[in-house]
Parts: sequence; C-alpha cells; structure tokens
Amino acid sequence: MTFLIRAYSALLYAMAFVAGGMLVWLMVSVIASVALRNLGMQPPAWLFTSAEYGLLYMTMLGAPWLVREKGHVHIELVTAALGPASRKLVSRGVALGCVVVCAVLAWKGADLFLTNIERNDYDVRAYYFPRWILTISFPLSFGLMAVEFSRFVFGPELMHSGDAGIHD
Repeated sequence: MTFLIRAYSALLYAMAFVAGGMLVWLMVSVIASVALRNLGMQPPAWLFTSAEYGLLYMTMLGAPWLVREKGHVHIELVTAALGPASRKLVSRGVALGCVVVCAVLAWKGADLFLTNIERNDYDVRAYYFPRWILTISFPLSFGLMAVEFSRFVFGPELMHSGDAGIHD
C-alpha cells in the first residue's frame, strides 16, 4: 500500500513538474512570437498552437497538485465566522461538493475522450493533431482532483483553515 501511495504522489508531482515546464514554454513561445513580429517576420503557426495546447495542459496537469497543496482559490470569510464543529462540517461539505463536481467532469471528460477516439477526430489548425491527446487530460486531471478533494472529506485535514484575510 505504501508503494501505491508513493507512486500516486510521484505521479501528482510529475504532473505538476510538467505543468511548470509548460509555463516556461508559454513564456518562451510568447516572447519568440512577439520578437518575430517586431522583426517583421511571421511566427510559425505551430508556435501559437503549441501555446494554446500548453495553456490547457498546464492548467489540467497542475490542478490536482494545487488541490493537494491547498493552492487553489477559496474564500475563508464564512468559515472564519464559524465555530470549530461547524467549520469542520462546512469544510467537509464543500470538499464533498468538489468531489461530486470533479467526478462528473471526469466522467464526461472520459466520454469525450472515448468519442474522440471512436470518431478519429483531429484538431486541424497549424497541423493535424489527434484530438484525444488533448481530451485525455480531462478524465485524468478531474479524476485525480476528485481523489485529492476526497482526502479533505475523509482525512484528518480540513480544506478550510478558518483564517480569513491575507496570509504569508
């Protein structure tokens, strides 16, 4: 069991690392595109398309890690006003709602992914790109986010700290 937990954590951190690499690529591709345009040249079409794909992958691959690290945006205004017992109930209820939403999106994403494979769909812009390579990120990411949110439902740690305001 310890091996599975470590393998799962390694997958989450590897996805976050790839997302970080995508962020670097986005910076490089935008700078290159702007520089080429300022020099009077037309940037290659694949440069813009790869930046679009990078935005999707960066978001989807980094999201499960952000949930684990509580790096996602949430507002503590309500939970700060609650007592410890109520805060625990509300926090676990919100996390459960997140699990349900992520599970539904993972299911619908898997359906879209399988449809793309079945229809042999291609994204046709700068070059032919199998669409399933894009949509595989939906069930993977939302499925892992559902797992991570469920840790806040069933685990000892709460998603909300109850501290309102800006903290370092």
